[in-house]
Amino acid sequence: MTYIVTDNCIRCKYTDCVEVCPVDCFYEGENFLVIHPDECIDCGVCEPECPAEAIKPDTEPGLEKWLEINTKYAAEWPNITVKREPLEDAEKYDGEEGKLEKYFSSNPGQGD
Repeated sequence: MTYIVTDNCIRCKYTDCVEVCPVDCFYEGENFLVIHPDECIDCGVCEPECPAEAIKPDTEPGLEKWLEINTKYAAEWPNITVKREPLEDAEKYDGEEGKLEKYFSSNPGQGD
């Protein structure tokens, strides 16, 4: 099992989870974070820290697509280990449906 980031992180990008990760397995895109599944130690400390409730165990049904997305972009995006401010208007987008199709950017973030 590993933890993965799902669509509710898109256009929010809260980084509370990054700050508590003991193995620094978060990677930053322009408007989304991912977890590197091969680096995650399944400790679960990140899950309750996410204000958007976007972090889930990959064992939940229907999350195969998100495991693929996390795996792909963790290999391409820079590592992030420090907490930053969420994206502007993050609260506005928290909970919106269909964010992957509407807003996802494959561009990398700034990283550390």
